[in-house]
Amino acid sequence: MNQSLVDRLVNALLYEGYLLYPYRPSVKNRQRWSFGGLYPPEYTAGRPGADASTMQTQCLARGSPGTALTVSVRFLHLVARQVGELDASWGDGPIDALTPVRFVESLRVGDSVVHSWQEAVEREIRLDDVDLGGLAAHPRRLGFRFGAGVGREPVRDPSGSLVGLLERRQSSVEGVVELSAEAVGDSLFRITVRIENQTRFEALTDDREEVLMQTLVSTHTSLGIREGAFISLLDPPDSLCALTAGCRNEGTWPVLVGAEGDVDTILSSPIILYDYPQIAPESPGDLFDATEIDEILTLRIMTLSDDEKRAMAELDARGRGLLERTESLARGQLMELHGSMREARPFLGRGGESHGALGSD
Repeated sequence: MNQSLVDRLVNALLYEGYLLYPYRPSVKNRQRWSFGGLYPPEYTAGRPGADASTMQTQCLARGSPGTALTVSVRFLHLVARQVGELDASWGDGPIDALTPVRFVESLRVGDSVVHSWQEAVEREIRLDDVDLGGLAAHPRRLGFRFGAGVGREPVRDPSGSLVGLLERRQSSVEGVVELSAEAVGDSLFRITVRIENQTRFEALTDDREEVLMQTLVSTHTSLGIREGAFISLLDPPDSLCALTAGCRNEGTWPVLVGAEGDVDTILSSPIILYDYPQIAPESPGDLFDATEIDEILTLRIMTLSDDEKRAMAELDARGRGLLERTESLARGQLMELHGSMREARPFLGRGGESHGALGSD
């Protein structure tokens, strides 16, 4: 399994929607976290055809009963960061769960502003070295649960006086990953990974921000195989077209990952990709924006006013890092973002008929 490349791709894809231009809370984009969300089933039951509580990856692999499979499911578990304003009479007492506080959207502290925001923690469920023979005889079912929690920390002004607090609240999420295999031909298996959010819906409102607290956000699945080979679902051999067409993928698109021709790794993403996706070497880092165009977003960030840049830096560490990275780009790096010539890879499709060329940038 090309774990290093998978990690780099997933790290970029997981955070699509974490920050969206114009990267400031005063101009909030209400559609953050727009990819790969698996919502609580009680919430989705009344919304057929809209949000889903399950995701399924299905693909084909050549191998034997002893062929080993590794599966990783990753998603983001959201954290509500709320800013609390303390009454002046509180003085400099200890901060704990009983500290009286009035929650606000933002709090000015000296020359800066602290904002309420939604952060995220990465979660992973992993199954290692599962042999296809055993999986075909006995499917695996792995439950998971990540608990709720609340933490508070003091906010002090430049003189050291206590003026507020930050509360980070996380709701529990739980679910199950089901892994199965079925022999569908000579040394050929159909592999299924099904993920289900089984969190009991506890929100008292349909407010999207609250629902997302119990959602598996930006869910991605990766599969690695040892002593076997995955079959491309985009460009399969003619003899396997019917079988690949019968693979049911729900809310996700599995593609081969690695160097051109590698067949030991699949990444299944809620963002549509082609086989062998790559991160453009010219890109200085993630801009978090869906369908991002590095040059345009980079130039837009550079033209923000000083006040807008200050607001972006105050948002959180990711926004601050993005701003610092953008402002430190050398002229040569900026020119590289203007465009690159790449060799296009023809997509033959089923039956060998040419369907144009696919490139990457």
